[in-house]
Amino acid sequence: MSPEHENARAHGDADDRLELDRFVPYRLAVLADWVSRSLARTYQHRFGITIPEWRILANLAREEPLSAGELSERANLEKPRVSRALQRMTRVGLIDREPSVADQRVAVIRMSGKGRDLYRQIEPLALSWEQEMLSGLSGAERIALDQLLDRLGEQLERMHGRNTG
Repeated sequence: MSPEHENARAHGDADDRLELDRFVPYRLAVLADWVSRSLARTYQHRFGITIPEWRILANLAREEPLSAGELSERANLEKPRVSRALQRMTRVGLIDREPSVADQRVAVIRMSGKGRDLYRQIEPLALSWEQEMLSGLSGAERIALDQLLDRLGEQLERMHGRNTG
């Protein structure tokens, strides 16, 4: 792509052709998948858990108890994937499920002691992996990346609200 075309795209003046290798939604989706799979290599073989199981543990470490629906939303996973992951995690003793006091039809999910121990082993590996991934960025670039991700998230929330309201 020519510098003039890149400049036009950056300012919203480019023509209407979709260039997949420059299309931000596509690039973000590919990058997110790549990041997730690469990080998974640090825990899948060693600890035998899947990407959905890791996301569930990480969310439960942040806040528990949570329902399957809450985990689906927070982990950005489809409900059937969450359900399968929760079944396996219950079977191997990583989580405990019990009926909600507020609604007996809903199960609340907590990490078991075994799940908490596993999370404590993976957490430093995940943080180290993140540091390595970000090591090619300066401190200012890391701050800018964080701010840009926040702004994109806020914009998507505004767009979602506008499109569903």
